[in-house]
Amino acid sequence: MYFDSHSHMDDRRFDGDREEIINDLLNHDVGLLMNVGCDLESSERSVVLAEQYPFIYAAVGSHPDDADHVNGKLLDRYRRLAEHEKVRAIGEIGLDYHYEDVPRAQQIIAFEQQLELAKALKLPVIVHEREAHGDAMEIVKRHPDARGVFHCFSGSKELALWLVERGWYIGFTGVVTFKNARRAVEAVQALPIERILIETDCPYMAPEPYRGRRNDSRYVPLVAAKIAEIKGISPEEAGNITAENAKRLFSIL
Repeated sequence: MYFDSHSHMDDRRFDGDREEIINDLLNHDVGLLMNVGCDLESSERSVVLAEQYPFIYAAVGSHPDDADHVNGKLLDRYRRLAEHEKVRAIGEIGLDYHYEDVPRAQQIIAFEQQLELAKALKLPVIVHEREAHGDAMEIVKRHPDARGVFHCFSGSKELALWLVERGWYIGFTGVVTFKNARRAVEAVQALPIERILIETDCPYMAPEPYRGRRNDSRYVPLVAAKIAEIKGISPEEAGNITAENAKRLFSIL
């Protein structure tokens, strides 16, 4: 069984065939799915989706591109959404310095505010971190009790191991299947499989041989297959282990 630990099946790009895809997941042995918010609207949609399907869970929070909207009122709204039994994480939150649509200082403030919210709610976090390794690690140091996953991991194997030593999980997308994915492959090689999660990040990051197309949660077994190849185990074993990892992180029995 596979657990897509990071998806955006609420995305408008699925409006035409969302139900068809979700109803087809079990045919691909995808038994659990975490749908992740990026802002208030997508967080609310994630909760609605989780209400509709027993195997879908939700995370609520503001992506760094939405950091300029994070304030007390929004945090209170996330707090109320997190009271729902299907909400199992705060995310995706973090830092993104690639485009810097939101100033770095504002991103840092929003990241730390949402880490504090997760701590108060006793929830894990789903972290988006792009080209911001230094600042992200300093924030991790300032919040030693924070736990969760660095999703769509893009750092070095040394950084991945540093995070795992502090209790974090590392998430890998279809990027690990790309021919030029040297750093992702090295990180998978170095990490204990008990700390690895698999994800699609759909509709983005479609794995080979679908690179460049719209991604969806039915492709997460292809990520597991690549992890299995690197680790020298079967795809089914990689799927089962990473599913148990995600269930443990998100407190899903």
